[in-house]
Amino acid sequence: MQISRYNERKILDKLKPKKVCVLLGPRRVGKTELIKKIADQSKEPVLFLNGDDIRTHLLLEERSVANYRQVLGDNKLLIIDEAQEIENIGQKLKLIVDEIDDVKVLITGSSAFEINNQVGEPLVGRKHVFHMYPLAQLEYTTMENSLQTAENLEERLIYGSYPELLHIPDFKQKQNYLNELVFSYLIKDVLSFEGIKKRDKIMKLLQMMAFRVGSEISVEGIGNELGISKNTVDKYLDLFEKVFIMYPVSGYTKNADNEITKKRKWYFWDNGVRNALINQFNPLSLRTDIGQLWENYLFIERTKKFANEERTVFSHFWRTQTKQEIDRIEDENGQLRAYEFKWTQEKVKIPPQFAKNYPKAEFNLVNKRNYLRFIL
Repeated sequence: MQISRYNERKILDKLKPKKVCVLLGPRRVGKTELIKKIADQSKEPVLFLNGDDIRTHLLLEERSVANYRQVLGDNKLLIIDEAQEIENIGQKLKLIVDEIDDVKVLITGSSAFEINNQVGEPLVGRKHVFHMYPLAQLEYTTMENSLQTAENLEERLIYGSYPELLHIPDFKQKQNYLNELVFSYLIKDVLSFEGIKKRDKIMKLLQMMAFRVGSEISVEGIGNELGISKNTVDKYLDLFEKVFIMYPVSGYTKNADNEITKKRKWYFWDNGVRNALINQFNPLSLRTDIGQLWENYLFIERTKKFANEERTVFSHFWRTQTKQEIDRIEDENGQLRAYEFKWTQEKVKIPPQFAKNYPKAEFNLVNKRNYLRFIL
């Protein structure tokens, strides 16, 4: 089943000589399939290399213009998959784009930490960065109608949106796939960083975060529960963000009294990954965490929407010491939008303190009847 990814057209538009297109995202979200599709559309000869292949390392080891001219030959498009595996890849690519005319470069990486460290400074002014996520609902709309979307919502809340799940019809096989993804790929990415050896602590922390999706997190409190320092918890959470497992959201304030800002909430980039960590794949009718699944799903789908539209929108939550709260606050060029997420509820009142502090802000309820307008 072929599905159109919204990054495809953007990369094709930016793929030009003297620039490097960098496609970042977790493993198994379809980066390799996308760059192969781009290679197939190229009207120029393509050199396709894999950073996991030792032969690629040997080809690029000698950092000289003469070597890279020989490696490229007549090829005008250089594609490197999993480029973070190649030592000093940023310096090598800088030499290629600066010194060899008419060569276009596209690379992928599964770790923002590695890629940004290696290509950030060397490629300043020479790169376009794209982020790729599990499938967005706006990408599903190219292959399903509104009735099918409604029928598939529960499955996406439970199993998430990794592309390969489209080809797995059996729910038990979907669970096996997600377990393999989490324990063979995502955890491996975290443990690959220098000094990260405590697999049991990593797993316990991820599971704790999975149970606390949408809740404010006390880093010090979690550290006490796990028997590790606050700094270690911060380090692990930072890694989870950089390998695209989770991302944080901060509290919103304009320095008004009583508003909470120091703690953060964390969301998973995919509901299926979250559910695999706690081994919970029961149908919604048997679950007590539908509110968490719904909130996590809406957060990530809204983020994908803005990425597709190339809009800069800052997302937050809002809460006061007296426990008035709003699930999501969006700040776009000074315009505030507030959203409360409810699975079935039809009405909700704006918290009076928020209405007083931010009288010009929009306020909306998002439920399963109107959510497509929010994420598409």
